[in-house]
Formats: sequence, C-alpha cells, structure tokens
Amino acid sequence: MKVAVECQSPLLQKSLELFLSKYLSSLKQCDIVVRDIECLNDERCFYVSSKPNADLIKPFSKSQLIIALENRYEELKEDEPEVEESSEVNTEPMDFEILEKRIEFLTKEYQENILRAVKAFYEK
Repeated sequence: MKVAVECQSPLLQKSLELFLSKYLSSLKQCDIVVRDIECLNDERCFYVSSKPNADLIKPFSKSQLIIALENRYEELKEDEPEVEESSEVNTEPMDFEILEKRIEFLTKEYQENILRAVKAFYEK
C-alpha cells in the first residue's frame, strides 16, 4: 500500500506523515491520497475530518488510521479489473547484442575522456 498525504492543515499533514512514514509515496505513484478536504471525483481519495461523512473522523489513533487505510486499499483492489497472466512463457533467449554494443560504446567513450583529462593535466 502506497499512500500520499495532501492536507491544508500543516499540523495534520505532519502528523499523518509521521504515522504513515513507512507507507509514504509520491502523489503520482500512490494507491491512496489522504486529504483533509473532501474530494468527490477521485476514488483514491481518503477524507479525514471531524465531519460525519469523512472516511476517518478526527480525533483518531495511528492504528485506527492504518486499519481504515488498509480497508480502503482492499476495496480499491477489489474494484480493479484482474489482469490475466499470459499462459505462454517466452522461452526464447533474449538478445543482448544491442545492449552490449551500447555498453561497449559508452565504455570506450568514457576511457577516451579519462585519457584526455589525464593528458591535459600532465601537459600543463
């Protein structure tokens, strides 16, 4: 479970970040966004407030927060369409020729740059 925190209240923001430190992620990569502002359009939104329509009503404990977020995470996972894994496994060996040539080119270029720098240092 990856969680992002986006609150207007600096105190709530910091508290949530401390509570959720091992779950924190960026806004783009998260599964759930914890906010102190009600959001209707975003299904990933988890609303924290003292209002009765909130997903988690303040005040709350760390364990209440984590349990509520885990429940929301499970709900979101149930709503996602399942991706069927391919029954055929690609057994062909991968061709690394392009990668090998790229590494060889970069290594040679790096070596030339080092030699140029060393020559310039000793020619002074």
